[in-house]
Amino acid sequence: MNDNENNVQEQEVDMNHLLKIRREKLEELQQNNKNPFAVTKYNRTNTAGEIKQNYEQFEQKDVSVAGRIIAKRIMGKASFCTIQDCDEKIQSYVSINDLGEEEYKEFKTYDIGDIIGITGFVFKTRTEEISIHAKEVQLLSKSLRPLPEKFHGLKDTDLRYRQRYTDLIVNPEVRKTFELRTKIIKEVRNILDEKGYLEVETPILNTISGGATARPFITHHNTLDINMYLRIALELNLKRLVVGGIDKVYEIGRVFRNEGMDIRHNPEFTMLELYSAYEDYHDMMDIVEEIFTKTANKVLGTMKITYQGQEIDLTPSWKRITMIDSIKEVTGVDFNEINSDEEAVKLAESKGLKVEETKRTRGDIISMFFDEYVEETLIQPTFVYDYPVEISPLAKRKKEDERLTERFEVFIGGREYGNAFSELNDPIDQYERFKKQVEAREAGDEEAGMMDEDYINALEIGLPPTGGLGIGIDRLVMLLTDQASIRDVLLFPTMKPLA
Repeated sequence: MNDNENNVQEQEVDMNHLLKIRREKLEELQQNNKNPFAVTKYNRTNTAGEIKQNYEQFEQKDVSVAGRIIAKRIMGKASFCTIQDCDEKIQSYVSINDLGEEEYKEFKTYDIGDIIGITGFVFKTRTEEISIHAKEVQLLSKSLRPLPEKFHGLKDTDLRYRQRYTDLIVNPEVRKTFELRTKIIKEVRNILDEKGYLEVETPILNTISGGATARPFITHHNTLDINMYLRIALELNLKRLVVGGIDKVYEIGRVFRNEGMDIRHNPEFTMLELYSAYEDYHDMMDIVEEIFTKTANKVLGTMKITYQGQEIDLTPSWKRITMIDSIKEVTGVDFNEINSDEEAVKLAESKGLKVEETKRTRGDIISMFFDEYVEETLIQPTFVYDYPVEISPLAKRKKEDERLTERFEVFIGGREYGNAFSELNDPIDQYERFKKQVEAREAGDEEAGMMDEDYINALEIGLPPTGGLGIGIDRLVMLLTDQASIRDVLLFPTMKPLA
């Protein structure tokens, strides 16, 4: 047996011993009719944060606080312990004179991680630390499993994601990230609500997968005996509502894509999609700028941020460039001079790019060049617009060049953060594009969309000229909290089960 195996075995023995001791303490409490799990309520008057932020108001006043023990110093007939509650940590002075011999003896048996209630008056120690002089201490819940070692904390990222509850206890900065996430989403809602958008909810389960190019999750409805798809986008149902007369509509909701997992992708994630009648993709550019800049300013107090070591300036007005011009700017290749699929494929192959059999059109090659050479260079906020029709099945064609669509994506720090169209409202054109998606699906492309006859019917009723936008909320949160991985902004990211 090597040293590592010996260490693991010793740690397991130590852990089993600690677990045994804690359970024995619980049994003793229960035998003495002091079962902490029987406590149903504790009348907490204040939080640690309130007390520490308003000390003058609380000095020498009685308070009741509750939280988890994160530190203890036993010093004979007097002790100090520190608890952590929902917003802060605070120290308490506990003595045998105040609690009495029996209660003080019991207090000394409490473990790090136990949840207690403390009633006492607020004061400052000789070192000027705001504290509570305890008159009563009550055990509210017994921690039967030790927290990670105090000084090393919980650093294993896999374990942090699997045990987010422990991560939140021992890594306070994690909690701040998720508090910011809530503030960011709240501000996005405020912006849209003030602009007259109506927030709605649309189905997660659908009989057709549509609204984006992605592989769906499939489930089965037993009563109807049909397969159903978890939504991969919010788009088609929201546009049905615009047909129905709701001119400004949005949803912030979970979508699901059965695809790869990496630092930018999780199988379920949060999207904002909004649609506005009588507007186009240029109006959507304006609202993207407004959402990003106002949210950053409100939540962070600045529009100049640092993301993973890169200085990002979100101040309007952001750069706007066509996809073809962006490729020319970086590579020198001008796709305005390449007009056939054959020329485009030949050029891609000459550059060593692998061209799939189902993606051998000029539009597909333009997209490939952009992904390969341009995207990672777009550090400052940039709108890239006028995308090929082949990769934009739901966007309106440009009048000046029908091979392109009125679509843009927004890039920051070399990553895409949003996607928008002047929405296609021609039911005949939409039907033909759906047919091409069906053909691609039948040829083996599992990400291609399906035919949605009801959506065609809605377009035949009449969709006004409409601008539509989708923003990845998780990526926005990553940007504004300087997190490298999407798992660091999801409380419960998808994880492979442990063997």
